[in-house]
Amino acid sequence: MRLKKTEHTSEKQNQKQGILITKMSGDQVYFDEEKLKRSLRRSKADEDIIAQVIEKVKKELYDSMPTKEIYRLAFSHLRKYSATSASRYKLKSAILELGPSGFPFEKYVAELLKFKNYRTEVGSVVQGHCVTHEIDILAENEHQYLIVECKFHSDQRRFCDIKVPLYIHSRFKDVESKMREKQSKIEKLYVGGLVTNTRFSSDALQYGKCMSMFMLSWDYPMNKSLKNLIDESGLHPITSLLTLLKHEKDQILSKGIVLCKDLINKEQILAEMGISETRIKKIVDEVKSICESLALNNPEKI
Repeated sequence: MRLKKTEHTSEKQNQKQGILITKMSGDQVYFDEEKLKRSLRRSKADEDIIAQVIEKVKKELYDSMPTKEIYRLAFSHLRKYSATSASRYKLKSAILELGPSGFPFEKYVAELLKFKNYRTEVGSVVQGHCVTHEIDILAENEHQYLIVECKFHSDQRRFCDIKVPLYIHSRFKDVESKMREKQSKIEKLYVGGLVTNTRFSSDALQYGKCMSMFMLSWDYPMNKSLKNLIDESGLHPITSLLTLLKHEKDQILSKGIVLCKDLINKEQILAEMGISETRIKKIVDEVKSICESLALNNPEKI
């Protein structure tokens, strides 16, 4: 058994409960009620609902329980109280559903970069100094050019090891060399980037930092990670919707629609898919509810 050390005070409190849970990595830690509470708060559920969900989950805990099972339980109970909150809570699995080609993930990341005031192009063919490259995302603002590659995984246990940034950085240097030949009088910074929906290995992160790469994963950088950026922007993918079946989500993604907000006033698309008027109304209601935070915090983004 591998037991990961936690902060002393928190560990002492959790030890009293005597419940060890198993992380995806295989490490075992004491169940942390506060951590579960924080994850539920990201769903924007009421505090009373969060408290009730936690109490129900705690009653079903058992030693060595996988964190994935705890998430499934919390989601199941939360859904009974608030379908909209449950849609927000399933964000991580919703991102995993953006496969298998990875292209919807590239479009989704481009939308997040737009939120940060970048102009973006997806799937551009760019001539490098030596060879031609297809770049997932070219992004530009007044200060820099971002040349970004996206690494999508449909299994959250997979991660990007050192080989990925090594390969991507070599492509970036070839493209950068050619782009600098066309540099305008306004000097901009060129940055190579790697975005993944899972995680980086420690070596991959060390190399990325050393080479000043733009590195973004589900939980990196701290407080500026992919999950933080999604929370900040309110840009949830259509795969978050509980009212859509998987094959319907796949159809919508194939039409180039990746954001929930892009389904607002697009009932015709749903009708053309053979979805009934009753279900269309439920889908639209869920979309509007999920997008409420975006409308409140960033009305210009709607």
